[in-house]
Amino acid sequence: MSVKIITLPGSPPPLAPYSPATRAGNTIYVSGMLAIGANGETVGVGDVRAQTRHVLESIKAVLAAAGATMNDIAFNQIFVKDLADYAAVNEVYAAYFPSNPPARYCIRADLVRPEFLVEIASTAYVGD
Repeated sequence: MSVKIITLPGSPPPLAPYSPATRAGNTIYVSGMLAIGANGETVGVGDVRAQTRHVLESIKAVLAAAGATMNDIAFNQIFVKDLADYAAVNEVYAAYFPSNPPARYCIRADLVRPEFLVEIASTAYVGD
């Protein structure tokens, strides 16, 4: 089985050596997405809801480039800078997964830049 790199034209430059996503067979692995605009700027500084929306929209775009949708996500890994933001992240998250939400976990973690408040990585499965 080959691994295909998934990229998006006009996407922000990566902060480290990684690809936005990879597809191996029917499984798509989306890298941890952050609130980064096309020019590398932080989106929604100080606003966890705006950052969560941006992150989920970025995941949605990467999945579309791989031939998948948000409904194909089987598992999400969520990292929040401050657990006080947990409810706000869930509020936005619930709008993207209104029924049959994927499995997930959420932990508090320091993120790569101090202005980042949330990061989400996804695993999707297409096929059947």
